[in-house]
Amino acid sequence: MLRHEFQPGKLVTGAVLILAGVLYAGDAGDAWETPWFVAIPLVTGGLCLAGAVAFVTGRVRRRRGAGRTTDGPGPDLAS
Repeated sequence: MLRHEFQPGKLVTGAVLILAGVLYAGDAGDAWETPWFVAIPLVTGGLCLAGAVAFVTGRVRRRRGAGRTTDGPGPDLAS
């Protein structure tokens, strides 16, 4: 059983931000030279791509219907 639903937009966002972090960590460790202006298009483009992926995912889920249904009762809110 899944604990939460899969969200591809957040996966893309995380991957892009990790890539930006790795690029600058390599620059800080003198493994390679990363120009200062690389972060702006990388992060902005990654966030735009993540937004597009999240939009498409939402549209696909709405088109398929309500999604998964639970077999058991919901959470007990009375206690």
